[in-house]
Amino acid sequence: MRIRPLAADALIAVALTSVAMLLGQEAASQGWSALDAPAYAFVGLVNLPLALRSRAPVAVCAFVHLVWFCYVTAGYWPVVNTFGPMLAVYTVASLRPVRTSVTCAAVMAVIWIYAGVVSHSDSMPSVVGQAFVFPAVLWRFGVTARHAAELARRLSEEQAERARREVAEERGRIARELHDVVAHHMSVISVQAGLAGFVFDSDRDTARTALSTISGTSAEALEELRRMLWVLRASDEDGVPATPMPGLARLGEMVERVRSGGVRLDLRIEGTARPLAPGVDLCAYRVVQEALTNVLKHAPGARASVELRYEPRLLQVTVTDDGQGVIPAKVRPGGGHGLIGMRERAKLYGGRVDIGPRSEGGFAVRLTLPTSTQAVREGDDTSG
Repeated sequence: MRIRPLAADALIAVALTSVAMLLGQEAASQGWSALDAPAYAFVGLVNLPLALRSRAPVAVCAFVHLVWFCYVTAGYWPVVNTFGPMLAVYTVASLRPVRTSVTCAAVMAVIWIYAGVVSHSDSMPSVVGQAFVFPAVLWRFGVTARHAAELARRLSEEQAERARREVAEERGRIARELHDVVAHHMSVISVQAGLAGFVFDSDRDTARTALSTISGTSAEALEELRRMLWVLRASDEDGVPATPMPGLARLGEMVERVRSGGVRLDLRIEGTARPLAPGVDLCAYRVVQEALTNVLKHAPGARASVELRYEPRLLQVTVTDDGQGVIPAKVRPGGGHGLIGMRERAKLYGGRVDIGPRSEGGFAVRLTLPTSTQAVREGDDTSG
């Protein structure tokens, strides 16, 4: 059970009061007058207000020292009521600025010396030394505690900010995945549905083929959505390997699907194909998917090409079409998530994407991704 700060301070105040009263019973044996009722009242007034020390540290410290001064002036044994002022000075140092806490420590030192003078102490050098050492040590401990509390608060704020950033990044990643999956497949479905409706009465075979493509594309979209949701829900404790996300191995299926949408599409692969890190593989697949989705949306009937070039340390992906070469609104900066998603994916794996019209006409998307050993290892870590 966690004790609230106010309750903890109250318990400490009661404990200090009890200790002071027990110590007061030794006053006579130390050559001082025995504590009477007024003295015990002073003891209570010095220690019990410490229950509010966290809420009003300066006011409590001032009150405690004022009562302690009156107690010493009345001629009682000063040692009995030293614990309360000590805790009050420490509390101010741990909660308030240095200037305020130094003033409170100085007040304690002055009253300490005053107690030595009033009691006609035979060892004033020792009293003066204690008057400087004890307040200084308490002040130092209090300042250290304040710095530690401030550091803990800053660390907590940084952790909360980091958590917010991670949540935002995860939301962005999910949004990109949803955009890539839904936009591509829905574009194919939209084109095929329009074709089926146009030739439904005149060319039943073409309409049937279009409907078959719609069925297959929608099934694949559902499969990718289920796979993505499964990955999001799965935890390391499940012990079941996640179904891999799509990669370049499934590029042929995407090409056929886009061809069925009326795009004359060529696929060329240069170099020796090799396994890539899962993150790099997915990044290349998604960039091609987004580029072909834009071809379907903005240049239907165009001739397009996808070229993969495997180099020793790089993978280059180029998607071009022979359309008008105007940047569609969907991928203009600020016009949608397509361009942003491509560039964020590439940047995540140390690559870059160049997007824009071609000098000879049409539009081009060029992706360059590193595939070195280090990049592969980083991609695996990110995908996990």
